[in-house]
Amino acid sequence: MTAPKLTQLKVKLFTDGADKAQIVEMAKQPWIAGFTTNPSLLKKAGVSDYAGYARELVAADRHISFEVFSDDVSEMVAQGRVIAGWGKNVYVKLPVTNTRGEPLFEAVRALSREGVKINMTAIFTGEQAARAIDALDGGAPACVSVFAGRLADFGIDYRPIMQDAIARARKTGNVEIIWASTREVFNVVEADAMGCHIITAPAEVLKKLPALATKTAAELSLMAVKSFRDDAVAAGLQLAVPASRAAE
Repeated sequence: MTAPKLTQLKVKLFTDGADKAQIVEMAKQPWIAGFTTNPSLLKKAGVSDYAGYARELVAADRHISFEVFSDDVSEMVAQGRVIAGWGKNVYVKLPVTNTRGEPLFEAVRALSREGVKINMTAIFTGEQAARAIDALDGGAPACVSVFAGRLADFGIDYRPIMQDAIARARKTGNVEIIWASTREVFNVVEADAMGCHIITAPAEVLKKLPALATKTAAELSLMAVKSFRDDAVAAGLQLAVPASRAAE
């Protein structure tokens, strides 16, 4: 599979993270179409005033997802309505189930038909993806986040799930698939080739994209050899070779 140039990518690029300075920095890039966050990323970024933090970021005026954090389905729905009020570009992230395994398909169906933009997240199975797409079909603009990267981490082939979800979503008029938990630049190439609508990735991955298709594999090989040589010299590495060996 040949890597396309950044300007040739059809998949929309979202930054996944909660560091405010990083989001502001990435928002300066015209090729960044949106942002996703989650409670784990918020914790890592030290966010305590959720509403205040969010209201500052919605000014970016691009898709931005904020997740509910209750474990009670009815309260999750209530939180979703609050989050939706933070801005027209806000998508409410709701997990596929709560921690007791109670599904949220009917909850997102109702919210979507109220006009709330939904990002249904933590999707790991084909059945979950199919039911999420069905629940959101015909409602407000929505996304379904399939955790391809985490599936790969556990040796599970995410490609059939992604391909099926993309095909199902493209039959709707309002649902897009997000390739989530991205691990490497090649995931962007894969997502684009599959026709995925969106891929969300950490900033450190996305910052590598301008270099797409700028080097051949042979050039990369030579660059690697040169970097090894430069590092050996910089480290002052020495290895005495017997004269008899040197002459061979």
